[in-house]
Amino acid sequence: MASNSQRKKARVIAFYLPQFHPIPENDLWWGKGFTEWTNVTKASPLFNGHEQPRLPADLGFYDLRLPEVRSAQAEMAAAYGIEGFCYWHYWFAGRRLLEKPFSEVLASGQPDFPFCLGWANESWTGVWNNDPRRMLIEQTYPGEADDRAHFDYLLNAFNDHRYITVDGKPLLFIYKPLKLPDAKQRLNRWREWAHQAGLKGLYILGNNQLDFEDPAALGLDGAVITTLGVINSKNQVLNKAKWLFWGVSKKLNLGGPRIVEYREAIKHLIPDLSKLSFDAYPCAYPNWDHTPRSGRKGLVLRGSTPELFKKHMQDAVAAIDSRDDQHRLVFLKSWNEWAEGNYMEPDMKWGHGYLEALRGVLFGD
Repeated sequence: MASNSQRKKARVIAFYLPQFHPIPENDLWWGKGFTEWTNVTKASPLFNGHEQPRLPADLGFYDLRLPEVRSAQAEMAAAYGIEGFCYWHYWFAGRRLLEKPFSEVLASGQPDFPFCLGWANESWTGVWNNDPRRMLIEQTYPGEADDRAHFDYLLNAFNDHRYITVDGKPLLFIYKPLKLPDAKQRLNRWREWAHQAGLKGLYILGNNQLDFEDPAALGLDGAVITTLGVINSKNQVLNKAKWLFWGVSKKLNLGGPRIVEYREAIKHLIPDLSKLSFDAYPCAYPNWDHTPRSGRKGLVLRGSTPELFKKHMQDAVAAIDSRDDQHRLVFLKSWNEWAEGNYMEPDMKWGHGYLEALRGVLFGD
């Protein structure tokens, strides 16, 4: 695919959920044939004006086992300026889940579209079925032998010509860096193995809800700042903005969901990165509504439009505008998190509106 990276204002990387195909584990836990579409299609409005269910347009209710679907997604993303996908990767002491789509991308060489991996190092529980104490599969860290096996698996991806790099180093994202025991030692060991394998090293970023101030202490090269819903024990938003999603969000129905106007939320989702003493990257959200998963316990950003998203993206791009080309990264959550209400793929209401807004920001249209 042709690249317009030389004239784009930012390197946009979109998180990519692979849970759009059935697997035996989900069949057992949630019922035969469960995929992310199961939650999407069963959603219903919980308050007056609640836009549910949200239904896909161009790509339909796709199955990620089909290479034609993966190619169509990549072609669409590239056409609107997205540099690549960050595929969520699941590793449970050598056991991988939802791995089929990416494994086929890697093995087949198609689509010829850049990618990186994000390790979603979190236990799977029954939280989305109002049963958070139900452990489905636990995230564990057995030790060096498992670290080595995990690295060897990742190395297959790192060596692919499509793999996204920063300063020539493969980019790896870690969702819960604070949960990684002996994080600095473990990640530095991975860097050492990367050098031994002939790579320049690794560029490792962690998800940071402003709950840690020193990524280097965790073995990270920097962090992606995600402030949606973040509060501390004193009920203050950690980025010092006077906004408390979980505390002051308006409840239109007894028991929820919590509702925040998207127009107000985006004023606080991109913090002042210049005040942080490490490599920090913004994360932009086209929308948010995870009531299809969590019902009345969910959070809804109400009133998102392509025009408001365009303003949000402009703020995200401005936050990294002064950096060199390699480090002008903006993360997008997400390409296809339909049951969280954050997706860029066309839907029945807005069509390509959000994609067109993104392209307008990146190319100055």
